[in-house]
Amino acid sequence: MASKPGPFTRWPWHDLGNYKYVLLAPWAARSTYKFVTARSEERDLLSFMVLPVVLMRLLSSQLWITVSRHQTARSKHKIVHKSLDFEQVDRERNWDDQIILTALIFYAVNATVQQAQGVPWWSSRGLVMTAALHVGPVEFLYYWLHRALHHHWLYARYHSHHHASIVTEPITSVIHPFAEEAVYFVLFAIPILTTVATGTASVLTANGYLVYIDFMNYLGHCNFELVPKLLFDVFPPLKYLLYTPSFHSLHHTQFRTNYSLFMPMYDYIYGTMDKSSDDLYERTLQGREQQQAARPDVVHLTHLTAPESLFHLRLGFASVASAPLGAASAGRLAIRAASSLASPLLSLFASTFRSEANRLDKLNIETWVIPRFTSHYTSKSDGHAVSRLIEKAVSDAEASGARVLTLGLLNQGYDLNRNGELYVTRKPNLKTKIVDGTSLAVAAVLNMIPHGTSDVLLLGNANKISLVLTLSLCKRETQVRVVNKELYECLKQQVQPEMQKHLVLSHSYSSKVWLVGDGLTDEEQMKAQEGVHFVPYSQFPPNKARKDCIYHCTPALLVPESFENLHVCENWLPRRVMSAWRAAGIVHALERWDAHECGGRVTGVQKAWSAALERGFRPYDHHQPTGNATAAA
Repeated sequence: MASKPGPFTRWPWHDLGNYKYVLLAPWAARSTYKFVTARSEERDLLSFMVLPVVLMRLLSSQLWITVSRHQTARSKHKIVHKSLDFEQVDRERNWDDQIILTALIFYAVNATVQQAQGVPWWSSRGLVMTAALHVGPVEFLYYWLHRALHHHWLYARYHSHHHASIVTEPITSVIHPFAEEAVYFVLFAIPILTTVATGTASVLTANGYLVYIDFMNYLGHCNFELVPKLLFDVFPPLKYLLYTPSFHSLHHTQFRTNYSLFMPMYDYIYGTMDKSSDDLYERTLQGREQQQAARPDVVHLTHLTAPESLFHLRLGFASVASAPLGAASAGRLAIRAASSLASPLLSLFASTFRSEANRLDKLNIETWVIPRFTSHYTSKSDGHAVSRLIEKAVSDAEASGARVLTLGLLNQGYDLNRNGELYVTRKPNLKTKIVDGTSLAVAAVLNMIPHGTSDVLLLGNANKISLVLTLSLCKRETQVRVVNKELYECLKQQVQPEMQKHLVLSHSYSSKVWLVGDGLTDEEQMKAQEGVHFVPYSQFPPNKARKDCIYHCTPALLVPESFENLHVCENWLPRRVMSAWRAAGIVHALERWDAHECGGRVTGVQKAWSAALERGFRPYDHHQPTGNATAAA
């Protein structure tokens, strides 16, 4: 909201949430019915096209978000190098309000104004008139309206809401209080209503004008420079008729300059053009002079889980990515439908793609995504192809100068690459350190075990983390009970003889604390007593089959306050909480440890935990006694 919200700042349908699209339903049904039942010469094209244009504008907006976030993650032509946070994502989540408003007014005007009915597809006179009215009245009036909105009274009550976003995204352009957006609509309606009144309106001109406004709005707020200099070299006067992202970014950082809508000529005329506009454009278009500064120090290698996780990435739906995976119930069917259409395209990707770029102290941190789902990792036929993708990512990370690469989720599977050891064996001189995060993950699990616990029940499959966890518990003289004989024998071989007394093959499920890994079944959970603590040591959380037990989160830590540009949730974890495996690589790089933690190598549980706390990470353990927390997809 604005710093001092004025009248009519809230949108009328604010309380409807995502159900606000219901407002369009009766209008869309009416226009479609009339179009289908009318004779061909009487069909109202303008009204019928409102719904398709709404869908096209929504898709276009999302594409701008994805492209912009991809480009700013690469950082080469990024304009403002500041942090984007969850507060901005929440403030800008209703970017589609203005699309709904436009559609409702189009429907209403078409239904009540006779001249707006039965307009043709095309009118060249209408196009010329629309262009002339935009260059003249629209741009001129907007310039002075915009300057007025920067008067302290109006700014505090309305326009400050828009300017709260210093680091702009395409959708920042349409984030305004309702009253302000309504005034903009009246301004932009001048060309459309004039063509209607003069009988020169057309379907293509009216809707094309909306598309033009969207395009230019998003262009100016995308935070990376993409307008080629060749355009201005070939036609120098264009600098007065076309703004650039860097030109408008100065308005968001300097506030009192570059007021123009899309055409900077009025800033030139009235002396409000920022003197650094041309210089910033040149520097940003050339990209960073010191490319070394943009190289990652830490690469976190993750992958997609279920098809819906495709839109949970930073490059996906912004409001979905800012909440734990699967937490939002509204719109889930739409996300699944979109996922079913987009997920087959992933097979076209032959390498990772950069999803996120963060910074902690002087450390550049990037997240790279293997474009494959969990099902590909668990399939024997796809395992070899996935391993090749991971190995290529390791080589790419080394080529980029990364000090550390962490293997997230199933990228460190033993059957896949022996917890990363495969890549170190094949490249013994590998400079990038491979980190599987076992030590810090075990430390996070130990921190979640309730104080005073004398015995635990260990369930799940035998793997590296279950072994290190068992060794740590035995050193603490905590009795570790195991009901699976195969798991017990595997662990017993690795535990020193003097500590084997703390490892017990049990036939009882009476322990109050269960340490659960992959392979835990619902049937096993039903054997637990009421109030049992389920503490996972697995990458994926267990299925919550009991409502009378306490489920802890997967090993995770709260990130330091200085961790920048974090505005998406990591899988099923809440905001500003990071999996211990991912945090381990960051700590590894901060401490400059010159060793791998993969295969049989272990950094040291206490060593990793102490270093993490000293670097600002904090323990995190949110448990759900009702079993309603989001499970992994």
